[in-house]
Amino acid sequence: MSFMRERAVDTLTTETMRRRHLRKVLEIEEQLYPRPWTHHTFVSELSQMRAGNRYYLVAYVGDTMVGYAGLMFSADDAHVTNIAVDPAWQGRGVATEMMLDLVLLAHDRGCVAMTLEVRHTNVVAQNLYRRFGFVPAGVRQRYYENTDDAIVMWAHGVDTPEFMERIRLIESRRS
Repeated sequence: MSFMRERAVDTLTTETMRRRHLRKVLEIEEQLYPRPWTHHTFVSELSQMRAGNRYYLVAYVGDTMVGYAGLMFSADDAHVTNIAVDPAWQGRGVATEMMLDLVLLAHDRGCVAMTLEVRHTNVVAQNLYRRFGFVPAGVRQRYYENTDDAIVMWAHGVDTPEFMERIRLIESRRS
């Protein structure tokens, strides 16, 4: 699934993640996380995608992969498994674009709510998620590397016209 929308980032495109993308995905993963997911973990997630339980995308600017993101589906909820942007491309709207794709997919699949965990120190990501209507709902202590807490955030009403109006506003305010 590729979304053909006008993008905030020049020539940014997204496409469904495939095994051929994993070398670059792992390079980004290893730059961002103290305990990165392994090749085996991503292969397992991709097999779950074929079963309809997950969705992963990769983002490109031209021929350069600049990020990836994923969703896990459970009944009528979608859980954001990851949003990762190459450090050289952070702060340019890539995460916003990938998040737009994820929420539109969740909406199109009939999800009524979305959830995610975010590191308690990652204020930039927390602000991004708040723009999309996510609100803190709890804390998972020592969730990351068994040391850092995660804030659990939820967005309810993903299936409502009000939520879609929020998404349209985000799309219209992109620079």
